[in-house]
Amino acid sequence: MGGLGMPVLAGLVLFGLVAGVGITAVGPGGVLVTVGLFALTGLSPAQVAGTAIVTHVATGALATAAYTRSGQLRERGTRRTAAVLAAAAVAGTPLGVLVNSVVSGRAFGILLGAFVTLVGMLVWRRARGPASGEPGIGAGGPGTPQVAAVGFAVAVASGVFGIGGPMLSVPLLVVLGAPVLSALAAAQAQSVVIAAVGTAGYAAAGAVDWPLAALTGVPELAGVLLGWVIARAVPAGALTGALIVSLFALAPYLALHG
Repeated sequence: MGGLGMPVLAGLVLFGLVAGVGITAVGPGGVLVTVGLFALTGLSPAQVAGTAIVTHVATGALATAAYTRSGQLRERGTRRTAAVLAAAAVAGTPLGVLVNSVVSGRAFGILLGAFVTLVGMLVWRRARGPASGEPGIGAGGPGTPQVAAVGFAVAVASGVFGIGGPMLSVPLLVVLGAPVLSALAAAQAQSVVIAAVGTAGYAAAGAVDWPLAALTGVPELAGVLLGWVIARAVPAGALTGALIVSLFALAPYLALHG
């Protein structure tokens, strides 16, 4: 971290703060930590993902505690969904870490650009779907095989890019028929497992820059709390629109940066 100038360090702090705000105010903000580390540092793909995924341990735990307190994670159906997602994460995350280890910097940039575009499309799709707290498509909700498939696919992607998982799990579960709040709660519980398993894998490979993880992770936690306040003061549509525009603007830069 000592080789980075103050503007870069300040930029990483800002990325962490905005990521935290995005997590609680909109949903899929955690990818911004990966974006910041990749765009502003010379870290390898493994170091980018490994350093980013460390930050999601604390944010996932904080969000899980919040949804437990609010009652969603006390519901039997939500607990079942969370357990299936977590089990799938144990299997899928190591595979994602392995895939990352064979990806070049150029390929990682292209994949990250495509992934950020996908996230932007999912945010846009979710913004046009059912409002928060309302049932999603299909009143019956997803079955265990569907939840397991979503959990495994999301865990692999999370392991590759160093993200927590809710940004993909939530819209996919909602499309399959899960209520939005239940999907959010279950996905946060899964993110703790993804982050813990991913951290163990990348740390074992020596691919975690702990000072940078703290530099981005502490502001991210502050942003998670700030996001709760902002979400109540700023129209959700404005926040979602800003995130969509930002993601679509960053995607081509990331692909070329690689």
